Amino acid sequence: MAVAGNKERIGLIAGWGDFPIATAEQIVRAGHDLIVIGIRDHADRRLSEFAAEYIELGLGRFGAAVRFFRRYGVHRVVLAGKVFKTRILVRFAWLKHWPDWTFWRYFYRHFWTGKQARNDDSLLLTVTQLFAEHGMECMPATDFAPELLVPPGTLTRRKLTDLERKDIEFGWRIAKDMGRLDIGQCVCVKGQAVLAVEAIEGTDECIRRAGALCAAGGIVVIKVAKPQQDMRFDVPTIGIGTIESMRAAGARVLAIEAGRTIVLDQPAVIAAADRHHLTIHATT
Repeated sequence: MAVAGNKERIGLIAGWGDFPIATAEQIVRAGHDLIVIGIRDHADRRLSEFAAEYIELGLGRFGAAVRFFRRYGVHRVVLAGKVFKTRILVRFAWLKHWPDWTFWRYFYRHFWTGKQARNDDSLLLTVTQLFAEHGMECMPATDFAPELLVPPGTLTRRKLTDLERKDIEFGWRIAKDMGRLDIGQCVCVKGQAVLAVEAIEGTDECIRRAGALCAAGGIVVIKVAKPQQDMRFDVPTIGIGTIESMRAAGARVLAIEAGRTIVLDQPAVIAAADRHHLTIHATT
C-alpha cells in the first residue's frame, strides 16, 4: 500500500521516461505536495502539472538542489527515471550540467582522484549520502506506487515454449551476474547463446542490437534486478517502448523479475504484447 500519514512535501528528482510521471501522480494522489527537480535534457515538462514547485537543473547542481528542497521544507526525496550516460559523455555536455561546489565535495573521489568507482551503485549511494547529510532521506518510489511492481506469472495470452523456458533459465543466471557486476540488467539470448548484453546504452538499444545480430528472430529478452538491488533507485522498468523495441527486433519473449520490476501502464503494455503475439513472463 502507498505511504500513509500526514500531508508533507515530498521531493522528486526526475530523470527521463514515464516512471517519474507515474510516481508524481501517486505522490499527489496520496495527498502530499510535490516539489520537483527535473534533470536537464531528461525530465518531461509535464511534471510541472503535478508539482507545487518545479525547477530544472543540470546534473552537477547538487548545491542548488539541496537549497531548493530546503526552501520548501522537503525531508524525504524520491529518485525516479533514467539518466542517460551517453548524453553526459558527449563533448561539452558538462556546460549544461556544470558542477557546483557541493558536487565536487561529494564526487571528487569519483571524477578527480579515481579512488571511487563511477558505476551506478557507487554514484547513487553518494547521492543518498549527500542528501542524508543535509537532513533529507532518499526513499523508494515504489513506497508510493507499489502497484507498479509486477506480480508473478505469465501476463500475456501467449505462453512459453519449453525451449523458451530453457533460454530464460540460461539467460537469468547471466543477467544476475551482469547485475552483480553493476554492468547492466538485461541480456538477450536465443538457443542458449548470448546475443547482446546491456551496458551504458540501455535496454532498448540492447534489444535492437540483438535484433540486428539475429535476423531470424525468436529472441528471448531477460531483464532482472541486481542481486544487490537498492529499491531506492535504478529499479528495472519496462513500458510500451520496451514492447516496440522487441517487436522491431523480432524478439518473442520478455522475462522479468516478479516483485522487483516496474511495469508502467500495465494494461496497455499487456495489450500491445498480445497484439504482437509476444510473451511477458514474470518469475522469481
